[in-house]
Amino acid sequence: MFFRGMKARQRKTPVGAVWKNAFPATHKMPANAAWVGLAGRFVANTPTTDKLNKIAEELTAQFGIKAYVIAIDLAESNAAECIFEQTQALGIQVDYLINNAGLGGHGKFAERDLADEMHMVQVNIITLMALTRLYLPAMLAQQSGRILNVSSTASFMPGPNQAVYYATKAFVTSFSQAVAQEVSESGVTVTALCPGAVATGFVAAGNLQGVAAWDNAKSAQSVAQYGHKAMMRGELVAFNEGKLHFMLDWIIPFLPRRLVLKMSQMAMEKK
Repeated sequence: MFFRGMKARQRKTPVGAVWKNAFPATHKMPANAAWVGLAGRFVANTPTTDKLNKIAEELTAQFGIKAYVIAIDLAESNAAECIFEQTQALGIQVDYLINNAGLGGHGKFAERDLADEMHMVQVNIITLMALTRLYLPAMLAQQSGRILNVSSTASFMPGPNQAVYYATKAFVTSFSQAVAQEVSESGVTVTALCPGAVATGFVAAGNLQGVAAWDNAKSAQSVAQYGHKAMMRGELVAFNEGKLHFMLDWIIPFLPRRLVLKMSQMAMEKK
């Protein structure tokens, strides 16, 4: 999960990306830009936090900006409030909010650990919703801001063997569109990014090794670049894969529901 903002009370300047690899090295950043990276379900002194600290150093060196890392376990019920309080204390005015953190998990619902499913709901739904609610009012007050909620093509159908994950992404896509309409005349936009399979640590963390859907996964960098451009254009729902977009819009809705469920289940079966 990433923020990008300015020091409070400084003039806002629309800039490029929010993900480290979502923009070219030649992109110019304003000197007063501030970045905040949040370490998913990981806390201080973990490899993920160390990686974020390294990225913060690289951003500072490459663009001459100040990068902050706030390591918060987003599965905690008060995570969003803690993040908001820390950015407020730092004097950071958030202009672009990217809700990118997410958890997945493979297996039949009745056999999966309930605590894991509850953590997934907390990260994928509750914390995302709360962060959006906390940062949106200031964007509305200044009549400017961009929110990108990373959803998934999984949000457009049920997902046997990933029942909770698919359901959480359905929430993200629906929620993002509803809020986007509510703020449509405010100068603030909300975009739901719906990628297909992406080559990240999500596969190992979600026990998805051997699932054929990830054989041709897109690179994280390409998805980040596409998502950033879609956010800056203020798109409502953004797909990085045209064929998947066509299938979800023009084929899946017209198929018998049981057939769709069977297809979805087969797509998530391991080899």
